[in-house]
Formats: sequence, structure tokens, C-alpha cells
Amino acid sequence: MNKKLKRLIQPGLGLCFAVMALFAAATAAFGSFWLAGAEAVAAAALFVYYIYRRNFRRKELEEYLRSLNDVPDEVKQGKISLPMLVANVSNGGILWTNDRFSDLSGFQEKVFRQDVQELIPGFNMDWLVSGKNEYPYDVRLGGRRCRVYGNLVPTGDKNEPMLCLMYFVDLTELYQVRDEYVRSRPVVSIILLDNYEELTKNLSESAISTLNASLDRCITAWAESYHGLLRKLERSRYLFIFERRDLDRTIRDKFSLLEKIREITNPAGLEATISFGLGVDGADFEESYSFASLSIEMALSRGGDQAVIKDRLNFNFYGGHTQETGSRSKVRSRVTANSLMELIGQSSAVFIMGHKNADMDAVGAAVGIRSLCRKKGKKSYIVLDLERNAAVDLITELRRTQEYENAFISGQEALLLCDSKSILVIVDTNRPDQVEFKPLLETISKVCVVDHHRRAADYIDPVVVALHETAASSASELSAELVQYSLGKDDLLPIEAKAMLAGIFLDTKSFHVRTSESTFEAAAFLRRMGADTVEVKKLLQNDFQDTIAKYQIVRSARLYRQEIAIAALNTGTSRTLAAQAADELLNISGITASFVLYPQDNNEVVISARSIGDANVQVILEALGGGGNAATAGAQIRGSTVKETLDRLIASIDQYYEG
Repeated sequence: MNKKLKRLIQPGLGLCFAVMALFAAATAAFGSFWLAGAEAVAAAALFVYYIYRRNFRRKELEEYLRSLNDVPDEVKQGKISLPMLVANVSNGGILWTNDRFSDLSGFQEKVFRQDVQELIPGFNMDWLVSGKNEYPYDVRLGGRRCRVYGNLVPTGDKNEPMLCLMYFVDLTELYQVRDEYVRSRPVVSIILLDNYEELTKNLSESAISTLNASLDRCITAWAESYHGLLRKLERSRYLFIFERRDLDRTIRDKFSLLEKIREITNPAGLEATISFGLGVDGADFEESYSFASLSIEMALSRGGDQAVIKDRLNFNFYGGHTQETGSRSKVRSRVTANSLMELIGQSSAVFIMGHKNADMDAVGAAVGIRSLCRKKGKKSYIVLDLERNAAVDLITELRRTQEYENAFISGQEALLLCDSKSILVIVDTNRPDQVEFKPLLETISKVCVVDHHRRAADYIDPVVVALHETAASSASELSAELVQYSLGKDDLLPIEAKAMLAGIFLDTKSFHVRTSESTFEAAAFLRRMGADTVEVKKLLQNDFQDTIAKYQIVRSARLYRQEIAIAALNTGTSRTLAAQAADELLNISGITASFVLYPQDNNEVVISARSIGDANVQVILEALGGGGNAATAGAQIRGSTVKETLDRLIASIDQYYEG
């Protein structure tokens, strides 16, 4: 029997018997011979019993060890070349190891006085208990990286602790090759100067050459530190290929080129901005380049000035702190209008749907699309929850007209009416989880999107026709442009023009924020088509009680970072009041961003956010699953309390300002 194991199971009682013999001798020395004899007899009897029990335990243990039929003789004799050990599953105590394991672990004699967790921190044996034969993670032992395999060893006695036999396979060299393969994988990136046209507008050829040289030097200097391949494809487009090992450094540097490139300005003082599109983990260069193209498209649809990484699973966003630029081409709107009209003409029916709890912008945009359908003589329906929306007065006024008496239907009704030739137009959202009735989106195959919010990672896909302009003030503005290119003066009802103008009024806060030349052109067009600004103003009015409730929300707000107002309500309110309170907070001097949080009955917390400064509330709320644009955003957090949501919001704000 192994000497170490023998010492563990056979306690040393020789000293005890020696002391008993001394007591018997001392008793005899004092003349108590009978008592001394009794003590000697008792000591002898105990010694005999001890010898008997010791031999019995030894035989019992030997039989127990022989019963471990699952352990081969080579293992018991330590001849297997793999490092191995036998351990107690319940407490991790090591009962036996072979020489290879001792050499690998470096513990030698100490190993039998320790358990597996001491040798391998964090190691557990739950995987064995659950019936698995391989440890799910790599382990480091003696400076080597191993995979661990094992199985349970039956003891034959339910009262005995379960044992396990584990093999350690040294795969250090294989892991080194694998890690080097992963680190050397190519990352294909596209670098795009997303405001190049604005930078070079009205410049002379020499000024353009000077500007291009400055841009090239800045981008080249940044790329040289990554030892990659940089090539200029077009005037404003670069291809940059580097290794995966440098991607983490690029992320840690927060894509510093985004900031460096802004130091370059044109003679008018306009800063240059770029967007990154990176493709990672593609099966080959072609797929990685495809990922990069999708990433750059995503970055541009979200306003540019940011980096987007696309892998096989999802998108990751970095930067995007600047506001979207206000200029955009009308050509795209005209082309989209023609494509949409052609698609409507080929359909059997058109269903128009906005986001949940539709506001006046969603309703106004939907009304504009419906006017296109009427021009084509096609049946069209606006899918809306008449009980839960933020445009009750506008919907009531529309339903009084003959053309809209039966225009509004529920999602369930739409499912019964649609067929294979139906099309669905989504307005004022681009996320499938935020549409009014998601089953309808999943049912109709031909989908169009008209939206002004920054594109989310879970964008509606596939889309047949899309007019997605993040620089637009509202979905109603985009809808008005489609109408302008498709209808004549007599084709649009005054109530429809009023609805679209109300949507623009709502999202621009009466033309105070996110306005551009296109916004005023759309408003002027709608005014010519019969929209009355006084009537629109009446739609935006609150009653007396709602006004008091709005200012109570404002009163409850607290200041954070000296420029952010946050109102966290413990009681519910309406989305309209929360949005209006967030707008009202921006009227306070020094406040550049505002957030209003409130609970809903369905175990959900809603956030309404606004900004008039540098803070991009869409980026802040995106970390919480929300969306929107730089000036207006919202989020709905399920299964959370207001306190928990507030903590997450504060953390996201801190990350935005400090990241």
C-alpha cells in the first residue's frame, strides 16, 4: 500500500499504549498489584483490538480499491502517459495522481494535502455531475494550457463519496497556433469622408487639392500605426485592411481618427467627418468586405461620424456623438416616390403602420402615404390602436371625413384583410419590435419604410423601398416630400395637409429644433395645400389638468452633471405628458438634455429624452435598448423598476461623457 495513503488511514496510537503501560508500572510501584494487573490486561486487550481493527480496515480499503473496475491497472500503476488524478467529487479532495500529473502541477508531495480548486483556481466538477465528459473551459496548470476529460467512478456503496477520474491533455502548442490564427485574421474596413461634398463645395481646384492632401496625410498617419494596407479607392473612400490583433487597440483608442479628422476644416470652417465600416470574422475576404459595406451603410444611415463593426451575429457602434447634418439630396425622395407609386399600383391593398402608441408624426406620415394610395385607386388602411395612441384629437377629426371614416383598423383586422399581393408601409420607426402590430410585419412580404430615426441594429429587413433620412425633422416631412413629387394640388385633402403639418410641428417643437431648409419647404408646401397653422396649434394644446400635471413632472426633476435634468416618477403618466415635460425642461437655462422616466402597468418603465446641446440622447438610450435620433429619443424597459432603470440610465450617461 502507498506509504502516504497508509499514514492517512492508520492513526499512530503507539504513544497511547506506551502511556497506559507506564501507568500500570507506576501503580505496581505503589504496591497496588491487583489494580496494576487490571490496567495491564485492559491495555493488552485494547492493543489486540486495535491490531484487529487496523487489519480489518486495511483489507476493507484494499477490497474497495480493487472494486474500482473503471480504473485500468496501468492507471493504478502510474504507467499512463497522460497526467491523471482521482478526486473526491463532493469536496474536490485529491486521492491519487500519477507521476505525469505531479510533474505538470509542480506540487509533488504536497498534492495529497490539497484539493483540485487549490491547484486550479475556479475549477469545479459540476460538469461531471451533470453527465459531461469534458470540462467546458481550458485550464492552466504549471504554465501549460490543458483540456480536461473525465468520468465518474462508481464505488458500489451509496454511503461512500463519489470519485472521479480526470485526464489532462496538454494542448499548449495547439492553442498557440489557434490564437495566432485568430489574431492574424484580416479585418476589412471602409473609411468614408461622409461630408466630402459639403467640404469641397464652391472651392477652387487648388483649395480642393490642399484639402485632399491634408485628409490623406491624417488618415495615412493614423493607419501606419496599425501596420495594415491602406488604399484610396475614390476621392472620399478608403479601403483599410489590418489584422484582428489590432482591433481591440482601435476600440480602446475609441477610433481616434474620428476626432483627429475634425481638426481639418475647409476655408469656410466646416469640419471634416468620417465614418468607419468594419467587417470582422468573415469566412473570406469577400464576406468581410460585404460586412464592411453593410457597416458603412449602417453608419451613414445613423448620421455618420461613427464606427460600426459587423460580425456574423450583430452590429456594434462606436462614436456617433455629433448631430446629423441638415443637407440632403431631393433626388432620393423623388426616386423613392416613383418607386413607391409603382409598387402601390401593383398591389391589391396597402397597409400603413407606425410605432406603438402612435403620435401625430406617425399619423401624419401615414395619412400622407394613404393619399398616394388614393391617387392610384388602391384600397389602403392605417393600422392603429384606437384606444392607445397619442393623437386622439387628430384621429377623431380625420374620422369625421368621408375618406377616413373606415380608414383606421386594428392589427387583427389587417391580418384578415391582407393577401399575398398586399404591401406594408412602416412609418416613423425602423425597428420591428416597435411597430404597432408585429404579426402583420411578419405576414406581409413586401415592406417599405419611411423614417427619420437613426438606424438600429435590428432594422426591419428585408425592405423593398426605403426612404430613411436621419437629417429629416420628422416622418411627416418625408411623407410630405413623397406627396409633393407624386400628387397635384387637387389630390391632397386639406385635413391630410393639416395632419402632416401637425406631425412636423410636433417633432420640431414648433420649428425650434431639428429644422432644415427641407423642413420649411415641406411646411410651405403643406400650407399651400390648405393646412392651417392655427388649427395645427390647437391640436397641440393641453387641457388645464394636463398642464398642471406637466409642470408637476418638471418640478420633480433633478439636475445631473450641471446640465442634464432627470425626472424619475414613481407613478404613471401619459407618453404625451412625459414628452412635453421633457421638452419643457429644455426651456430652463443651462439644461441641454432631459430625461423623464415613469412606470407603466405592464411592468415596464418608459423613458422620454430630449436634447438641444451636444448630448446625443439616441446613443445614450441605445445602451438601454431604446432608439430615436440625436435630439429626440425614447426607450421601453421591461421587467425593471424605475430605480433600476434610473441607475442604468445614469451609468449610460456617464459612459457617454467619459467614454
